[in-house]
Amino acid sequence: MKKANKLYEGKAKVIYETEDKDKLIMFFKDSATAFDGVKKAQIEGKGSLNAKITSIIFKLLEDKGIKTHFIGVLSERELLVWRAERFPVEVVVRNVAAGSVCKRLGFKEGFTFKKPLTELFYKSDELHDPLICIEHVEAMELAPVELIPRMKEIALEVNSLLSKVFDRAGIILVDFKLEFGKLPDGSLAVVDEITPDSMRLWDRKSGEKLDKDRFRFDLGDLLEGYKKVFERLEGNT
Repeated sequence: MKKANKLYEGKAKVIYETEDKDKLIMFFKDSATAFDGVKKAQIEGKGSLNAKITSIIFKLLEDKGIKTHFIGVLSERELLVWRAERFPVEVVVRNVAAGSVCKRLGFKEGFTFKKPLTELFYKSDELHDPLICIEHVEAMELAPVELIPRMKEIALEVNSLLSKVFDRAGIILVDFKLEFGKLPDGSLAVVDEITPDSMRLWDRKSGEKLDKDRFRFDLGDLLEGYKKVFERLEGNT
């Protein structure tokens, strides 16, 4: 499958069209960003690690009947995916309090929720990805409102599966975000990526943070954390 026109370039990925109108190439960059792009760096090897982690996780989801846009691996940095009508709505699942939920609601970092907490965010760099509710989704026409309950349901299914996988790998799945879209056949699917850029992952024994918080808050070498996630995932799937 050959690259054609560049369709989109974001902070961490470039999307290319192919000779098949329904298939795209997702290229993972080495760039790292935080705080809406205020903090930036180039970290050699980050893109290939994220591509590998995403492919492992998408394969796991597909094996369990959870539909994604993933088709296959093209190279160390490139995945072949279905073109999707993407919704600018992020579904966040939280098992342990960290990040914005602590700032907004006063939870102490590390507080474990009795059951997973789901939240919706409007994917907009300009507005700093604000928290929204289903009424906002409907009013702003961000996604078909009747799909939101199913998106949350899928997110919780993903959470249940990945929590077990990471637990076997000695990692706590603290939280993560998912994006959704409609594939060419009209089906709802998980799209974009699932990597330590979009999850919080803590070592179960030491509490070491293995995700992008290492870069955000200068907690250690980002690549080292991502390598640990990849190696443990690879050995426990």
